Amino acid sequence: MKGVEYLMNVLVTGGAGFIGSNFVFYMLNKYPDYRIVCLDLLTYAGNLSTLEPVMANPNFRFVKGDITDRELVTNLFKEERFNYVVNFAAESHVDRSIEDPGVFLKTNILGTQVLMDASRTYGVKRFHQVSTDEVYGDLPLDKTDLFFTEETPIHTSSPYSASKAAADLLVQAYNRTFNLPITISRCSNNYGPYQFPEKLIPLMISRALKDDSLPVYGKGQNVRDWLYVEDHCTAIDLILHRGKDGEVYNIGGHNERTNLEVVKTILKELDKPASLITYVKDRAGHDMRYAIDPSKTKRELGWEPTTLFDDGIKQTIKWYLDNRSWWENIINGDYQKYYTRMYGSREGATT
Repeated sequence: MKGVEYLMNVLVTGGAGFIGSNFVFYMLNKYPDYRIVCLDLLTYAGNLSTLEPVMANPNFRFVKGDITDRELVTNLFKEERFNYVVNFAAESHVDRSIEDPGVFLKTNILGTQVLMDASRTYGVKRFHQVSTDEVYGDLPLDKTDLFFTEETPIHTSSPYSASKAAADLLVQAYNRTFNLPITISRCSNNYGPYQFPEKLIPLMISRALKDDSLPVYGKGQNVRDWLYVEDHCTAIDLILHRGKDGEVYNIGGHNERTNLEVVKTILKELDKPASLITYVKDRAGHDMRYAIDPSKTKRELGWEPTTLFDDGIKQTIKWYLDNRSWWENIINGDYQKYYTRMYGSREGATT
């Protein structure tokens, strides 16, 4: 808001998505003297209605735009003079990356470059890249003592993970070549409120509530380390403010579960029969196990997850039960009309 002095001005890209929106809520709540600007193109997974609770907050501004649009991004940086940039903006669904790799390369790599160029020009104090444990590839199911560390070599399995790995390398190159102050975080699978219904947990919840079949890839033995989204937000907050320049930080939940275990837990909580489970052909290049060692983040920043999976999944299911209209609007496509309802023809409108 013009005329108001803020302690920090933070750009959150992709802030209308799942993790980004939770981070916006977290930051506005924790730092009442910060200004948070959200830049989001509102593609299929960006939902402006998610941000409705903060749209009237004087410390918040929403900008509709593409991070690959150099002119828009440059003008925004010139106007706002950001202290911090947190880049959540990404195409992130593996199945979609297999169908159409090109859009993943454009957004995840070139978009990151555009943001870093503007960060260099306007003297950003910290550019934080939100990455994924998928850049490490996968781990064998029979070696449960193996974990991804920050030193694990990159070994990607999908166009999505390859695009994120390329972006990470580009971020590190900008740090070494141009001295751009950066940090990178690589997280395990997130879950919690406002997750797009195509992802495993909300997909299974929404389908189980309608007594539809629950499609499970292969035999459901793929293992993921589940991280409650609020725990992820606290970690990024610490990295942003206290992380060491140029460092990579792993963020894991210590909550490993097979996909089948996750689905059965959801069915049990909803009192639905296991007969709803349908096994479908596995997807190409499906990683078997992800497991993160976050000990560096704990050692250097004092962070560790506080939400056990059994507690977090109950909270998540309750949220989806209490907010049916939110995900039902996504399933039927009405969420895409929200921006038009809010702003009409004022393309690029802000608050």
